[in-house]
Amino acid sequence: MAKTCDYCGKGRHKAHKVSHSNIKTRKWQRPNLQSVRAIVGGQVRKVFACTRCIRSGKVVKAA
Repeated sequence: MAKTCDYCGKGRHKAHKVSHSNIKTRKWQRPNLQSVRAIVGGQVRKVFACTRCIRSGKVVKAA
């Protein structure tokens, strides 16, 4: 599965998981990507888009 949105380019971010004893370990926060059948360049393609792009109308879904 792709790690970035095909429309806005949103990708994963580095963060820290902090334990009760304040020990920090690295973790990755990934965007909420969905597989969507969308119209791209006049053709129907399956793309990975984040939910914000789907909600805002950047993605034109195929019927």
